[in-house]
Amino acid sequence: MALVLIALVAGAASALMFASIPSGVLISVFLKFLVPMPLMVAALAWGPSAALAGGLFAMLGLGLLADMTTAATFGIQVALPAWWLGHLALLGRPSPASASTSPGELEWYPVGRILVWAAALASLIAIAVLFNQGTDAEAIVEMQRQKMAHLAQLFVGSSVSPNDPAISALVAVVPVFVAMSSATLLIINLWIAAKVTATSGRLRRPWPELRRTELPPMTMAALCLAIAFCFSGGMVALIAKSVTGALMMTYAMMGFAVVHTVTLALKQRLFVLCTTYVLVVLLTWAVLAMVVLGLADAVFGFRERFLRSRPPPLPTP
Repeated sequence: MALVLIALVAGAASALMFASIPSGVLISVFLKFLVPMPLMVAALAWGPSAALAGGLFAMLGLGLLADMTTAATFGIQVALPAWWLGHLALLGRPSPASASTSPGELEWYPVGRILVWAAALASLIAIAVLFNQGTDAEAIVEMQRQKMAHLAQLFVGSSVSPNDPAISALVAVVPVFVAMSSATLLIINLWIAAKVTATSGRLRRPWPELRRTELPPMTMAALCLAIAFCFSGGMVALIAKSVTGALMMTYAMMGFAVVHTVTLALKQRLFVLCTTYVLVVLLTWAVLAMVVLGLADAVFGFRERFLRSRPPPLPTP
């Protein structure tokens, strides 16, 4: 009964936050970034079954009170990622016997693979957003041109043509940034949910050393393939751009890991890290620098070289 109650509370909280997004209330702008949080906390603290039950309850409530489209959107964008990422975070198996491991020690699902799954789910969300606008690529692009021209007109104060080259350039990267935004929100929500669960003492896996996170080797090949399909045209290109944006965000996370690693010896480390995050938040394009840094680390191994060059730690008395 306790598990059912927790699932109901988590599902109701996420559903209410999701339903408040179209209301236009100022607090809903903040709440929309935290919609998966209650379900992720339930998944990490009480198991993925709690998140699954809570997500199904929330979908049922939204389907009855709103419509089935809203319920399906919630399921794809919120319930599915919260349940699956929570399941992966708690996935473990006995470690192979070796001199460095003790008997009964568990090998937990790698954080790098969780990031790749977050990118895959973000791609699914971005693709669902595309298909919600239609199945004709030209019609989708034209609709986005009109919306972007309208937004530009609000900022500029004069009429802007949908065929303006600047509008065309912005529309070309819309699927990329939608996927990057979705991946960012999933990763940040999972990190906060894990912190909350660890603080409460209910996180079953030990806290990983995030700056040592490594992506699977095939991630680079998948990114190169997605970039190649971006030039194919039609719906395939739009889908490829969504996948590209989500995978780029995983390498941005590796870029942040590089910054966290190479600043270990700096006295002003906290200032450097805070400045980096503030710049990325204020200047959205600065995240591309983190993507480049993450890609460079995957090729040249900056973190590995830095850690090898550091002197070994002093023995503890």
